[in-house]
Amino acid sequence: MQTSHTFRVWDSRKLDCLDDECINLVVTSPPYPMIKMWDTVFSGLNREVGEALEGGNFKAAFELMHCELDMVWKELYRVLCRGGIACINIGDAVRTTGERFTLFTNHHRIIDAFLQVGFDALPLILWRKQTNAPNKFMGSGMLPAGAYVTLEHEYILIFRKNGKRIFKKEEEKERRRESAIFWEERNKWYSDLWDFKGVRQTFKTGSSSRSRSAAFPFELPYRLINMHSIYGDTILDPFAGVGTTMLAAMACARNSLGFDNDSELVDSMDRKIYGPGLVADLNRRIKTRQEEHDNFLIEYNKKKGSNPGYVNQPHQIPVVTKQELNLKLLKLDRVLQNRPGDYVAFHE
Repeated sequence: MQTSHTFRVWDSRKLDCLDDECINLVVTSPPYPMIKMWDTVFSGLNREVGEALEGGNFKAAFELMHCELDMVWKELYRVLCRGGIACINIGDAVRTTGERFTLFTNHHRIIDAFLQVGFDALPLILWRKQTNAPNKFMGSGMLPAGAYVTLEHEYILIFRKNGKRIFKKEEEKERRRESAIFWEERNKWYSDLWDFKGVRQTFKTGSSSRSRSAAFPFELPYRLINMHSIYGDTILDPFAGVGTTMLAAMACARNSLGFDNDSELVDSMDRKIYGPGLVADLNRRIKTRQEEHDNFLIEYNKKKGSNPGYVNQPHQIPVVTKQELNLKLLKLDRVLQNRPGDYVAFHE
């Protein structure tokens, strides 16, 4: 099996390079409105944003920033197939002007925008980003009435277009069965609270992208892709950044498209694809799934006195439910480059 992966310099406010209903799943994290590291990005898209920020009119700046993102959300609705899902990782923001400290609820504004476009909202996930920073407290510290709770979580908003996805062709049904997840993964991944650390990406010295690196960890798109798509689907990240969603799609044997308007990030992706140990790194997560299932079986046997009653056919391992009988874990064999930004991944 092989999958294709494309990384392009592109403005996702107008995805005229994509046909209608050609995408199965969107996994992305946009620039966060009212987070200072993204001010210059939004000001570059709309000069009125910069004017509002300079004038201290933060509410106007907040709305203007989201108006730029709204154009992307409308395009996502067009390119997603019927039943397709969009997963948006977003955090809220705080800003102070004068003596006024304010929370800007990015997640609420994005939910409203998606509903206006026509999406159905599904239950969201709270991602708790672990931190041990000694200066994480905000406000007056130990003194009441002037201290604020910390922002140690972000949201993964989940939306669907036009109801449940229908799998009509037998070939699609078979790929869906092979793309099943383990019973114990279902219990863990479909919780509304995820708890794992964020990451900080690094760039070459002198890179203008260094100051605005805010990539999510590999585990986040890896779970979402396995949860909401099947082998051979096409995954889109309209704010591709350092390409984490594309790498997760490779590991999950899905096709992927990544767009970003920063050419340095595209160059970084080329270096990453041909960096040492990429295939081994991606396969390590797949191997972890196998090891975690083995550990689950050990604990299951201790509690129940026997293995689960079903046997998965491709791997000949005990599983809990009939839906896991055809589950197939595909390993990455190699990744080749057709030309800069275009790759083909081969799966065993």
